[in-house]
Amino acid sequence: MPAATSLTDLAAAFLSYLAAERNYSPATVETYGRDLAVLAQFAGNRPGDSLRANDIRSFAARLHQKGLQPRSIARALSAWRSFFRWACRRQGFTHNPAIGIRAPKAARGLPKALSVDHAAMLLDSPINGPSDAETIRDQAMFELFYSSGLRLAELIGLDCMPDAASAGWVDERAGEVIVTGKGNKTRSVPVGRQALEALAAWRTARAQLLRDDSRPLFLSSRGKRVSATLVQTRLKRWAQKSGMPAQVHPHVLRHSFASHLLQSSGDLRAVQELLGHANITTTQIYTHLDFQQLSKVYDVAHPRARRK
Repeated sequence: MPAATSLTDLAAAFLSYLAAERNYSPATVETYGRDLAVLAQFAGNRPGDSLRANDIRSFAARLHQKGLQPRSIARALSAWRSFFRWACRRQGFTHNPAIGIRAPKAARGLPKALSVDHAAMLLDSPINGPSDAETIRDQAMFELFYSSGLRLAELIGLDCMPDAASAGWVDERAGEVIVTGKGNKTRSVPVGRQALEALAAWRTARAQLLRDDSRPLFLSSRGKRVSATLVQTRLKRWAQKSGMPAQVHPHVLRHSFASHLLQSSGDLRAVQELLGHANITTTQIYTHLDFQQLSKVYDVAHPRARRK
């Protein structure tokens, strides 16, 4: 019975379910694990089936008192809700106490995006002297980020050639990249000319880093698939040496892709498809970015807006 099984043991079973049956990424499963560990800590020795809505509301309030941001509290509540939903279906729990419990509202921040000029400055700057294999690789990765708006996990998961286990690959003849994103959904995104040229150069230089594992498209100096940390570190260094005024991380390039494409096309639905957003409301944040740019143009150009 659920009452005889600790929350910690049930959480472990739930995490195995997420990995094995739902095909969640290791990073996502790890995040769920942290949130469920907090739940188990708050619950103490109480069995999971004894928790009620007031308990979950109290746990959320404790997270708020600890200084957690509303977005982090909302993520924890979502994890708890999913856990209890699974427990009702698989473990005989009679109710889901996390249903209807909401986190404090947070002001929705706008994603940071580079200007078109800064994006060009970043990608056009020869910064590392001689074009060694790692520099050529970095150029190809960053061009592909900006060209196709990939997530970091999608980029590092690309394989050199597609097979049954591939999460993604680049079809250079067709000029597109095929990736498996959130929710295990596959999408195809066009790849621009300059990104294709950078990828072609990397295909040639890749042999210098190739060791035992020939599957990954992007290799580290040890011949292994690049890690998220490596990509983030290389991009930060690249941006600093190219004279960028602010720090740049991979998601900034994804935001820049979306913002610049929307400014040029005005097609929100197309941008949604290219980004792989399940809900168009997620994509609508970029309309605010576009409005900010329009506001700047208005302030400069309109006779009644200009300051004397």
